[in-house]
Amino acid sequence: MNSNALRIAALTIVWLFTSVSSAEEALRPWAGNAWYWSFHDKPVLLLGGSDDDNLFQWPEEKLLPQLDRLADAGGNVIRNTMSDRKDKDFELYPFKQIDNGKYDLNQWDDEYWARFQRMLSETAKRNIFVQIEIWDRFDYVDQKGPDRWQIHPYNPRNNVNYTYDESGFAPRYPDHPGANKQPFFFTTPKQRNNVVVLKHQQRFVNKLLDHSLKFGHVLYCMDNETNGQEEWGRYWAQFVKQRAAKENKTIFATEMWDNWNLADEEHKRTFDHPELYDFVDVSQNNHNKGQKHWDNFLHVRKYLADQPRPMNTTKTYGATGNKFGHNDQDAIERFWRHLLAGAASIRFHRPDSGLGLNDRAVACIKAARKLESLIPLWSVEPADDLLSQRDANEAYVAAKSGGSCAVYLPAGGEVELDLAATRGPLTVHWININTGEFGARKKVTGGGLVKLSSPGTDNWVAAIVSP
Repeated sequence: MNSNALRIAALTIVWLFTSVSSAEEALRPWAGNAWYWSFHDKPVLLLGGSDDDNLFQWPEEKLLPQLDRLADAGGNVIRNTMSDRKDKDFELYPFKQIDNGKYDLNQWDDEYWARFQRMLSETAKRNIFVQIEIWDRFDYVDQKGPDRWQIHPYNPRNNVNYTYDESGFAPRYPDHPGANKQPFFFTTPKQRNNVVVLKHQQRFVNKLLDHSLKFGHVLYCMDNETNGQEEWGRYWAQFVKQRAAKENKTIFATEMWDNWNLADEEHKRTFDHPELYDFVDVSQNNHNKGQKHWDNFLHVRKYLADQPRPMNTTKTYGATGNKFGHNDQDAIERFWRHLLAGAASIRFHRPDSGLGLNDRAVACIKAARKLESLIPLWSVEPADDLLSQRDANEAYVAAKSGGSCAVYLPAGGEVELDLAATRGPLTVHWININTGEFGARKKVTGGGLVKLSSPGTDNWVAAIVSP
C-alpha cells in the first residue's frame, strides 16, 4: 500500500470514529446483547490498560508510544480523567495564567485543550475507546500527596474571579475527600446553588464537550469513586446529555460510586435509574478478591437483569508492592473473573495501584483476544453450576447452553465440567494467560462430565468449542 493510500485509510478510520450523525456510528449498548457495547452496530469488547489515568496530559512523545503499545496488544480502551493535579512537571491546568501569576477562569490555557484534542484524535486513529471522568474529588483537597488545593485555580487565592467569601471556599481542605467537606461538590441548584462557582464549572464542562462531542468513541463518567450527594452526579449527567441533545447527538453516561460492596444502597443511585445512567461502572469491586469478587459482580447482573446495561470496570487494582496489599496475581484474577462474568469493559489501573500496561497486562489482553477469537464473550454467560469438584477460587466458567464454554483456572487445579447439554466431539484450546500464547489442544467428547486439568500452575483459560 503506498503512502497516499495509507493516509486515506487513516483518515477513513478517523471519520468513522468522529462521525456521529446516526445511531449506528457511535459507541452504544448493543441491540443484540445489552450487556455489551457495539460500534457501527457490531459488538465490541473493550479491554485495556494504561500507565496513567489522564493520558491526555502526556506530551505527544509519551502519549503516542503508549497508545501504540495498547493497540498492538489488542487493547482498545483507556480511562481519561480530566485531572490537573500538577503532580508531574508537564501537567497543565485548563485555565490561563495571567501576568500577575493568578488564573482567569474565563480564559483557557490553549495547550491543555490542544492536548485533550490530540488524545481524542489519536485514540480515534487507533480504534481505542475513551471513558472520560469529568470530576475527581482528590484534585481539590490537601490530604493526598501534594497540597493540591493550595495551588489549584479554583482556590480563590489563585484566581481573579472570586473571593473566599463570594465562593464559600476555605483556604484548606486537609481531610480525606470521603469526608465530603469540599463545597466544590455542592454547587448545583438542588444542593447549595452556588452560582458563583457553578458558572465556571459549567463553562469547563461545555468546553470539554466542545471537543468530545465531535467524536463517537467516548463514554462519560461523572466522577471518580465518589461517595458524595446523589444530586451532584445527577446534575452533571443531565447537563452533558442536554448539551448533546441540542446538537442532535446521543451520549452515554454513568457515575462511579466508592463503596466496595456492590449490594450497598449507594450503587442503586445508578442501578435504579437507567433513564439517566446508560451503563454502570463497578470498578470498586476490584478491591475484593476471590469468590467474593465474582459474586459481587454477579449480584449486579442479577439486579439489572430486567434492564441489562453494559457493566464497565475501568480500574482493575492489583500490583505487587502497592499500598493496598494487592499483588500482580490479584489483578490478573480480577481481570479474568470480570471477563467471564460478563463485563463490557475491563482496564488495568495505572501503577502503582495496578499493572498499567506492563508486560503482564499486555499478555492478559493478548490472551483475552485469543479467547474471543474462539468464543465471542457476548455469546456466553457465567455458569459456575457446570463445575464440580471445585475448590474456592479454583475455576470459573462462562458458557452458551449446548454450545461453547470458557473455563478460567487461576493457579492450576482440576475440575469436572458438565457438558451433558453439549454433544459430539469438542476441542479444548488452552491459552496461557501469563504469556498470552496458545498452549496445547485436546479432544474431548460432550454429553456428560469431562475432567479438566490445567496444564500448569500459571493462569490458564480453556476454550472448549466444536472442532
